[in-house]
Amino acid sequence: MAPAKPRVLYWFRTDLRLHDSPALKAALDLKPECLYPIWCWDPHYVYRARVGPNRWQYLLDCQSDLSASITKLNPKSKLLVLREAPQTVLAKLLKAWNISHLVFEKDTDAYARERDEHVISQAKEAKVAVIVKMGRTLYDPDELVKANGGKPTMSITQVQRAAEKLGEVTKPVPTPESLPNPGDISLDFEHTQPSPKPDFNDIQRDDKETSYTHLAGPKGDFAVPTLSELGLKPATTQHRGGETLALRALDEIISNTTYTATFSKPSTAPTAFDPQSTTLLSPHHHFGSLSVRLFYWRVKDILREYKGKQSTIPTNLVGQLLFRDMYFGAQAALGYSFAQTSSNSHCRFVPWHLPSKVDPSNGLITGHHHIDSPEAESWFDRWKWGKTGFPWIDALMRQLRQEGWIHHLGRHAVACFLTRGGCYIDWERGAEVFEEWLIDHEVSCNSGNWQWLSCTAFYSQFYRCYSPIAFPKKTDAKGYFVRHFCPELKDFPDKFIYEPWKAPMADQKKAGCLIKGDGQETEEGGIRVYPKPMFDFNARRTICIDAIKSAYRVNLYGDNPRVKDGTWRELFPDSAEGPTEGTSAEGGINGEEAGKKTRLKRGEDASGEMGLDQDEREAAEVGGETRGGDQEDRSPGKRKRKGQGTLDAHFGGKRAKK
Repeated sequence: MAPAKPRVLYWFRTDLRLHDSPALKAALDLKPECLYPIWCWDPHYVYRARVGPNRWQYLLDCQSDLSASITKLNPKSKLLVLREAPQTVLAKLLKAWNISHLVFEKDTDAYARERDEHVISQAKEAKVAVIVKMGRTLYDPDELVKANGGKPTMSITQVQRAAEKLGEVTKPVPTPESLPNPGDISLDFEHTQPSPKPDFNDIQRDDKETSYTHLAGPKGDFAVPTLSELGLKPATTQHRGGETLALRALDEIISNTTYTATFSKPSTAPTAFDPQSTTLLSPHHHFGSLSVRLFYWRVKDILREYKGKQSTIPTNLVGQLLFRDMYFGAQAALGYSFAQTSSNSHCRFVPWHLPSKVDPSNGLITGHHHIDSPEAESWFDRWKWGKTGFPWIDALMRQLRQEGWIHHLGRHAVACFLTRGGCYIDWERGAEVFEEWLIDHEVSCNSGNWQWLSCTAFYSQFYRCYSPIAFPKKTDAKGYFVRHFCPELKDFPDKFIYEPWKAPMADQKKAGCLIKGDGQETEEGGIRVYPKPMFDFNARRTICIDAIKSAYRVNLYGDNPRVKDGTWRELFPDSAEGPTEGTSAEGGINGEEAGKKTRLKRGEDASGEMGLDQDEREAAEVGGETRGGDQEDRSPGKRKRKGQGTLDAHFGGKRAKK
């Protein structure tokens, strides 16, 4: 029998906050007799998604802060963490606690959709009303897709046009001043423990994972789990989560009106680290400890009043939120396929080294990859652990592993290096590492950014590559960033800090670090060792650019039958770079010779920055952000339609606009 007054189960997920929560407001608008604020400890994320200790710590911070905030509003309430999969525990809770309404924030991630559809079906069967409200993004991704003609949002222009149809971003809703008591919290039902296999996070654990031993935690008090329960190694990041810290950080940012109004992301320094040059609010947006709508409107208020020259979309703070919505819209339309090349109708196929293994039964990647080249596998391992021999790349990867965060241009640099600018390794390998280590990881943004930087979707100017030497010099000529994260190089002369292999042996010995080996050894005879570069960057970049050019010429996408059945090989020359084990897509040119030839052709200077002539610039600016973009003709040489600006148009070599 349905209760006389609403009894609400509020399921927290991507909204670990009390401020501006449309779903929480909807729950409270029911004037419920009782409100159960719960969190389901989902084994999908514990075992199946790659999550390192730093992101786990951030989540636990957010949960603990939210629980404390709930208790401040009602001493009888707290966040009730249940150690069971939502697909099994929620149906039991609805019955045990006599729930009339299930309320939660909408989530358009592919896994979340599948999970939520299952839960909604269970609730309907139990005759429980379900209320779902969007609050994770500026616009509902599904509505954004509808307003974009039912297509994935693949450019900021498309997002802006769709947004015009949807109207202005909704204003934040008030923070509740009180919360109802929860009802009886007895758990008179069987605890269903999940299977721990496969466990993609086993590599992160140094002890047994025990978070599912007790349904309400080891003390039966629904407490937030600990890293030790997860068997995880200690977190190393100094960044902390929680709504309290998020709102404090937002206040500090907004109080600097000039910074807020003139912020232009490509102009911020990727080498700044104490403090960083950007807001570092992205992990708060991911966990929902800071509302994107609150951030948006507080920035808009500043822009409305600011009298000086302002930065504009897409590089300003509002533009950054629109980019996030763009990726969410693309994922909402494409589902699971958005996070991979296979079956992805909008991701260009490139025969990268170390391609993903695909389950033929469903077309989804398995989380494992083919090793078509032992050399590429070695390069990937050295890239991941910051042992490439290129100090800028290594320092970034070490910062990522230690802090769980790097500047967006740093992300661009390491992603370009791994894919089209050096290693020619599948972007999915890099996305997996970022999934593991980033504290602000979101499937949509991570997958979208890796496709962007590999020039397989969103962005097509594959000639633009980040030099690991010239690029960081622009903002950090003395190499303070490298000296901090690669301390073995801290005493090298400035002129060698980005190219230590060029330092004479006398300088190496004076600096107390020898440049030798492949990163396996860190010391020799009491002297520190830093590896030699794992390849000639200029030569490798040339090989990669030629290979990408070949892939563009073949022009296949992930959903093409030839990609699925492997006959794509018939369309590439035997000498193509990638699983065909070739050395150059142009065929037969030695790597060193190719590098020299192409650098001379393009007018590249000695620093390694690209200085393209006008013809090549137009060829590089292919209007092919992928299918569904603003342009009809995406053939090489066709220029983009006016207005198709991208973030990367603002970075780069000597031709970049200042």
